[in-house]
Amino acid sequence: MSTKYQCTICGYIYDPDKGDANEGIAPGTPFPDLPDSWVCPQCGASKDDFKEMR
Repeated sequence: MSTKYQCTICGYIYDPDKGDANEGIAPGTPFPDLPDSWVCPQCGASKDDFKEMR
């Protein structure tokens, strides 16, 4: 099971097992491997606004 990350602004959860098809992020892409330019697909927050879910 991959580590999920949650947006602290809107609550969106990035699931590495699903990726982000709208941005061309393939399933299986870990959050740290996302490009620095990637933003939350729901609210546009930066990667810095995400926290690891435990």
